[in-house]
Order: sequence, then structure tokens, then C-alpha cells
Amino acid sequence: MIVVTGAAGFIGSCLVSKLNNKGIKDIILVDDFSRPDKTPNIAHKIYLEKVERRIFIDWLDQHHRDVEFIFHIGARTDTTEFDTNVFDELNLNYSKAVWNACRDYSIPLIYASSAATYGDGTLGYKDDHSLIPQLQPLNPYGISKNEFDKWVLRQTSAPPCWYGLKFFNVFGPNEYHKGRMASVVFHAFRQVADSQAHKASAVATSVRLFRSHNPAYKDGGQLRDFIYVKDVLSVIWFLMNHRNDSGIYNLGTGKARTFLDLANAVFASLNLPPSIEFIDTPIDIRDKYQYFTQANMDKLLKIGYDRPFYSLEAGIEEYVQGYLAGKKYF
Repeated sequence: MIVVTGAAGFIGSCLVSKLNNKGIKDIILVDDFSRPDKTPNIAHKIYLEKVERRIFIDWLDQHHRDVEFIFHIGARTDTTEFDTNVFDELNLNYSKAVWNACRDYSIPLIYASSAATYGDGTLGYKDDHSLIPQLQPLNPYGISKNEFDKWVLRQTSAPPCWYGLKFFNVFGPNEYHKGRMASVVFHAFRQVADSQAHKASAVATSVRLFRSHNPAYKDGGQLRDFIYVKDVLSVIWFLMNHRNDSGIYNLGTGKARTFLDLANAVFASLNLPPSIEFIDTPIDIRDKYQYFTQANMDKLLKIGYDRPFYSLEAGIEEYVQGYLAGKKYF
């Protein structure tokens, strides 16, 4: 059996589809299944059982002999949440329990870290283990992810193989439930779609982007390493079968693009002329806003990953035309 935590969420549910497409059906879905808005993400998946997050460790104690791999994708990912107790419980202590079980029962593990661990990027974006203790994340979410990475690196015993993946700005299908935390691609599409629906009321078709509050960047010139979720899945599949070179790895494309590039690609995928307006970055995140992220991908490439990444334009075109336009799921 293969376990996926966060299986009803964005990346987790896409991973279940990837496994199904590879012919793997003996999957255990772990999540908090109380949210009906996440149910469509797993509605047509093939799996053995759903296990509630709160009882998963107890379940694993009883069934570990049948588990061959664990993907620990589940986490609290809200960067606007400032209650550290929430992150301590869900991102730090729960992840420690998963790690310890994988170690004790010799189960390979892939877990989700985050590019939010890099903070303002002062120390760069290289996935060098020696740099991780020095990183200064900008919000409690990033802190929780970095604290777990640091804890992992202090361990003297580990699962038989393990990978911590620092996800950069992931976008793609199955994020309808994420609200404010959905990707900018998703929000841009929704803004254009809503505007088009109200065209009779003379509402302009436009995308709203955050204004720059940093003089080094023009409005819309903020840079991110945007990665299509199907590239994330390809890397995860590679590592699942590689089972060597354990460690913490960046997972981006290695190429930063501007938010203007992103918005223009959304309009192009809809065959519409671009129309963009700028709004102030909300006060609650303004001083914790990353203006530049770009994954150094050398480490992953050196262990043999050689598939090209989707370009920003190609990923957005597939996402918009293949999923968002018809509200389809992967």
C-alpha cells in the first residue's frame, strides 16, 4: 500500500491521480475529510481506504507491514495564519510523528517542505543542508516548515530513504477549495471570468495584481518561480523510484518569472487582450512579502532528473483550457 497524507488537498489529490494513472490503486488517503469543498478532488480516484488524519498514526502502528511508501503532503499552508500553535500541531509535531513511524517501520518517505523557508532570499535559494539552520522565514507557516527541516537534519536515524521537497509557487488543477491561498493563476482566471460574465454591465475584463512596495521592483515586476503541478508530480514519481540520495531538495523550475508574465499568459490562454490593474498588497502580509524566488535546481539534476519543465505559458494554457474553463479536476 501507498499512503498519501493531504490526499483531499491540491497537490495530494493530484498525486493520487498520478499514481492511479501509473496503475497504482492500493492507496490509503489520509486527510481531514470534514470539508465538503474538498470532496470533488477525490470523487473519482481509485483507492483502498480513507483514514482520518487524527487517527492515522494509530492506524499506521497496526498496518505498517503493508505500507511500502508514504507521501506526507498534508499541512496547514495558510501564510496569513499567525497562530503558531496551529503550525506546531499540524506542520511540526505531526510531521515528527510521521517521520518517527517511517524510521521505526523502515518505510520510505517524501514530505512537503516549502520555499517559504527561504524568507526574503538574503541567503539565496540553494538547497544546501548547511544553510538550512541559518534561514529566516517571514511568517509562521515558513517557520514551521523550516523548523521541521532543521529537526530532520539533526536526526541520527532515518527512514531507509527520504526526501523533503521545498515546493516553490505551485499552480494547477484541484485548487478550487483553497480560497485566498489558491495560486495567482487561479485568481487571475476567476477575475477575468467574472468580468466576462458581467460584460453587459460594462465591467472591464481585468486582472488585479499587487502593487510593488519595494522600489527595486516595478508594479507587476515581482518575481516568482512558478511551477506547474504536473512537474511536481513528475519529480515525486522520479524520487519514489530513485530511492537514493536522501535529503532536502528544491522543487521549482529554476527560472523566475514576473507576475506580469503570468497575467499576460492567462489572457493569452483565453484569447483576450491583457488588462491589468494594481492594488495595494494587504497590510497583514506586506512586510512578509517575497519579491523574488528562484529555485537552484542543480542538486536534483545531479542525481539524474532530466525531464524538461513546463514553461509558464504552456502550464497556464493547459491549466486554463483543460481544467479551469470547464471546472474540471485532475
